[in-house]
Amino acid sequence: IMSGFVIKNPFLPAGDQPMAIQSLSEGMNHTDEQILLGATGTGKTFTIAHVIQNTQLPTLVLSHNKTLAAQLYGELKGFFPQNAVEYFVSYYDYYQPEAYVPSTDVYIPKDSQINEQIDRLRHSATRGLLERKDVIIVSSVSCIYGLGSKEAYDGMLLRLEPEQEISRKEIIERLVDILYDRNDIDFHRGTFRVRGDVIEVFPAYEDQQAIRIELFGDEVERLSVIDPLRGKRVKDLSRAVIYPASHYVTPQDDLERAVKSIRTELGERLQELLDHNKLIECQRLEERTRYDLEMIEQTGRCKGIENYSRHLSNRKSGEPPPTLLEYFPKNWLLVIDESHVTIPQIRAMYKGDRSRKSTLVDFGFRLPSALDNRPLRFDEFQQMLNKVIFVSATPGPFELEKTEGVVTEQLIRPTGLLDPIVEVRPQANQIEDLFDEIKHTVDKKQRVLVTTLTKRMSQELTSYYEELGIRVRYLHSEIDTLERMDILHGLRKGDFDVLIGINLLREGLDIPEVSLVAILDADQEGFLRNRTSLIQTIGRAARNAEGRAILYADRITKSMKSALDETNRRRIIQMEFNEKHGIVPKTIQKEIEQPLAALLEIIPDAPKKLPQLSVPQQDIGDVPKVIKQLKKQMLAAAKNLQFEKAAKLRDEIKRLEVFLLSVR
Repeated sequence: IMSGFVIKNPFLPAGDQPMAIQSLSEGMNHTDEQILLGATGTGKTFTIAHVIQNTQLPTLVLSHNKTLAAQLYGELKGFFPQNAVEYFVSYYDYYQPEAYVPSTDVYIPKDSQINEQIDRLRHSATRGLLERKDVIIVSSVSCIYGLGSKEAYDGMLLRLEPEQEISRKEIIERLVDILYDRNDIDFHRGTFRVRGDVIEVFPAYEDQQAIRIELFGDEVERLSVIDPLRGKRVKDLSRAVIYPASHYVTPQDDLERAVKSIRTELGERLQELLDHNKLIECQRLEERTRYDLEMIEQTGRCKGIENYSRHLSNRKSGEPPPTLLEYFPKNWLLVIDESHVTIPQIRAMYKGDRSRKSTLVDFGFRLPSALDNRPLRFDEFQQMLNKVIFVSATPGPFELEKTEGVVTEQLIRPTGLLDPIVEVRPQANQIEDLFDEIKHTVDKKQRVLVTTLTKRMSQELTSYYEELGIRVRYLHSEIDTLERMDILHGLRKGDFDVLIGINLLREGLDIPEVSLVAILDADQEGFLRNRTSLIQTIGRAARNAEGRAILYADRITKSMKSALDETNRRRIIQMEFNEKHGIVPKTIQKEIEQPLAALLEIIPDAPKKLPQLSVPQQDIGDVPKVIKQLKKQMLAAAKNLQFEKAAKLRDEIKRLEVFLLSVR
């Protein structure tokens, strides 16, 4: 374990990065909130990395969506390879929240599918905070949602050392208490198996290794790390700490207290419903809650146990729920990326959640305490903060007010790249004019981003350009996060040349291949065409030496003028710097990686280039079937104790999975 943050990077700060690093680092000593106004492509993440190294504070980097969080995670992991850089986002691949629609009397039960890899990363994040000081967690706004309490999670650890006196029975009981399932046949994350005096545990925060506990009588004889598939010992351990398999773990005494508290609330609520003659609601609530209570008493958990989190964590009605923020020590740093978008998102979380759950409570589907399983209110969020850096190319009113307008600017790109040249062209024939510009750009092997005002416009424009032979894709809000990452990856690789969307092409997208950004109907004042949106969208072309933007408009609005003036101001500052230092702007050269494979670590130490696959292009659709067959063979081999064969099949499966991701 490292004692502190150390950046491993061959490059030194350049441009105005040294000034920004010094200003922000020194600012930590006399203020709690600061702004880094960083233009696109100036290396804001590199600057923040140096501030983290200078201050040595555990850090939470907060992003407004998973795509940008994944990008930041990759960058920071590259800067701090020897430190704990973790990823904490919502672990649902699919999530349908519980809801009730009174007008049609339709109840929608909660339905979800958990991504096991992201769940593992969440456990790895909380474990890192409790074990080390050199921790950076990159998170979406899911970090302000209710999570199991730190006290219970940290207080129920199973700590083991060689020669420790503890019985086999006690270890098994402790593992069950912290919600590990015994499974002697299917050994996977969050389970344990027992073979005589040997207990093997697959921790919730691991995916490549498990822990073997060897006992001699009532004493721990040996602790070791093993390969969970082959059962082969990897190394011995001088100590082992096993963290709970769920963040909602609760000590037995607290569980018994919580059950009594839930019963008390249930009695009070049933009487309240009877007093208002709500007999159906009364019967519904009693049946559902008593069933949940029976499950909790028998197994320590139930479906939707998070709705009882206030009782489990012994908090009062209306008190903020435990969240990831409570896992941080007293002195820590919060970096809010793209703060002009992230702050409003944090503000909105509470009310949307409250509205849905209030209906469930009113109609007897949940106890009133379910309202306390929620995200933090904005005022509660603010009270939990220590040191904050707002990062944005266009800081919002809140950030400027909190810092009294004091801003650290970072406008110079070490690469010498200028802000794009911006043209304003009339809307008449904008589609045909843009088509000509796209052809000209594509001929130079460069990419194009196009923003429209409506979903219909994006769809029709995509279809129209496809008919004209343009390789174009449409990015919309219904595409899930991981597929969106693959689409952006495909744009960089050159699988297609033009990406069209509404409001999904702005903050933080790092695509150096894009040299043209087109904004249709730019003179329609509103959220999609205000000063902030225009500056951010124009900035998507700032990573290419030939970057330019075209605004199609019949008039210059106030927002357009402000955006044009700010873009020109930044362009002039960069030009003066280039002239002074003799810099010739060059397009950023950035390796095209598979973000999903790297993030979820599908193959440990995955090679930079994917292996060639002996599958003809026309048979790619058969690869999922091949994977399914190989999995059956792998399980059969493991069952027959042919562990070497099973390991080879496992590696082939993972290789095929990476291949599928690369050709999506």
